[in-house]
Amino acid sequence: QLCSGSCPLAKTLQDGKNREINAFLQHANGHRLPVSLRVSPIFDANGSITGAIEIFNDNTTRLAELQKISELEKEIYLDPLTQIGNRRYIQQKLETHLDEFNKNGSSFGILIGDIDYFKKFNDSNGHAVGDQVLKIVADTLSHNLRPYDFAGRWGGEEFLLILPINEPVDLANTANRLRLLVQQ
Repeated sequence: QLCSGSCPLAKTLQDGKNREINAFLQHANGHRLPVSLRVSPIFDANGSITGAIEIFNDNTTRLAELQKISELEKEIYLDPLTQIGNRRYIQQKLETHLDEFNKNGSSFGILIGDIDYFKKFNDSNGHAVGDQVLKIVADTLSHNLRPYDFAGRWGGEEFLLILPINEPVDLANTANRLRLLVQQ
């Protein structure tokens, strides 16, 4: 279905421009094959378009490389236990918000929280149960924030949230709401 909408070959034959796209072709065996497609016009001596050359390259390796990069980025920026931002990602987000604040005054708030008596709880109930608590807290925080808010695990049982705000009372209300949700 490559040419059911905007066919690169047809467009090149019309305007004489080179094109390069990534697409999927249906293999004879039924599976989809990722390809890189390049189209170049052919001109006659008068400069009129007489045809075009289409070159298809298997893009499977490139797609696998991009997938690996995505997986590595996830490892770099996500806490492996809680699957929310790790300290490195938090620091990057803080720098971004500070830059935005310095450029155009975009205000934001930071909430830092930890789980009370977590060490005692962890020691008496075991690390596996403690890990489950950390996951539940992380899920509670991340699922109860706005899409543009950010939650990360600062370390141990400490969490840091970055929230764009208009009024300081908004930050206090959000902190209290999240505290109550985690407490429950």
